[in-house]
Amino acid sequence: MKKSTQSHGELKSQIDIYLQKNHPEICRHWFDEIEPTGIDGGVLNLLVTEPVRRQYLQRTCLSPFTEAAQAVTGRLLAVRFVGEENTNNQTSIDGAPSSGTPNDLEEQLVLSPDYTFETFVVGPGNRLAHAAAVAVSANLGGAYNPLFVHGGVGLGKTHVLQAVCQIVLRQKPTTRIGYLSCQSFSEIFMACVKSGRMQDFRHRFRNLDVLVIDDIHFLSKREQSQEEFFHTFNTLYQAGKQIILSSDASPNDIPDLEERLVSRFNCGLVARVDRPCYETRVAILKSKANLINLNVPDDVLAYIAARIDSNIRELEGALTKVRGYAMANGLAICLDVAKAAIADDRLVFGRSNQPTIQMIIDAVTVYYDIKLSDLMSKRRHKSVALPRQVCMWLARKHTRYSLEEIGGYFGGRDHTTVLHAVRTIGVRREADPDISKAVDRIEGSFVQTTPVV
Repeated sequence: MKKSTQSHGELKSQIDIYLQKNHPEICRHWFDEIEPTGIDGGVLNLLVTEPVRRQYLQRTCLSPFTEAAQAVTGRLLAVRFVGEENTNNQTSIDGAPSSGTPNDLEEQLVLSPDYTFETFVVGPGNRLAHAAAVAVSANLGGAYNPLFVHGGVGLGKTHVLQAVCQIVLRQKPTTRIGYLSCQSFSEIFMACVKSGRMQDFRHRFRNLDVLVIDDIHFLSKREQSQEEFFHTFNTLYQAGKQIILSSDASPNDIPDLEERLVSRFNCGLVARVDRPCYETRVAILKSKANLINLNVPDDVLAYIAARIDSNIRELEGALTKVRGYAMANGLAICLDVAKAAIADDRLVFGRSNQPTIQMIIDAVTVYYDIKLSDLMSKRRHKSVALPRQVCMWLARKHTRYSLEEIGGYFGGRDHTTVLHAVRTIGVRREADPDISKAVDRIEGSFVQTTPVV
């Protein structure tokens, strides 16, 4: 049995170490602010002053914290996250008690402390949505109502919605916010229809200060749900209450959506979120790494950002994969580790019908008989520099990557280095038949293997 006489500071430190080792995926930089307040009746009370963080921990992190507390104390403890008021009657997002078993009318999506305006990386593809969300949070019902955010999967729409919820609750905790998915709205509605509780349903949704619905496109083809949402929307809108919606498509492009709903969705501000550019992807990776106290070299961030251009979710997944690979092999995160962790060509999204940079690199390393690590290194010896320049020239010719993205792939080199390589090989192909022949042979080797569609 371990001693149970640790100070609060020692106990918290040991819990942190245990979580970092056994559950690194849940660890966040703000865990440092969690404070043990004592053990009462076999329950370890952990003080979390921020309500959103407290509720998030209680609903998603209770099991690993309990496991850690039991492991470091040697006692069969339970864990409870408490606020400064130290009561059991905490408040949830919509004002319903968070303790006990929620019924279907109390169902809420959990706000993630990760999704705040402070952690939102603004770029060309999301600047309008971010600015509109900030304006809405400062002037509910008076800035843009409704606010309709749309874009592809994993581009940050949910982040925008949750950031508004969190800043509103921080500034005015008594605000009645209903935040849920469209699927949940429809399921709750149908359950209330079957059980004859439509009065309860309408009382709950039509008395909110802010209604936030994620993935509103799931109203498609649901006639009854569309009818009910139409009346809910009208009631809130006419009362000056804020409505925020997200969708994978613009209002006009949601199939089988009633024209009257399309009209209402368009009457506010419709903001599109596009895929992040290379610079934004690098910034997003830095933000994600800082959030989990992960030290990632700049060349690794550049490599991941250049390799994955699809969406934020895939970027985060790649970062998690690199961290997991490094931990499993007892290695520090570096460029070679990143390359080994995400070597799967399937991670290069949107390039399946044309040569990928990885295919080009494979062809060049085979032709010149050099190591991948040398090609990606900072070495400038002729035996490495020429193959690297050939790679860059071929990547520029056969892929849609920008100069910055190609440079990021090759160890974080800037666009001027890539431009120099492209111009150099272009000139040398004209002046040196051997160089021209070598490039043609390399090009032929990977072009022949490219699938024909």
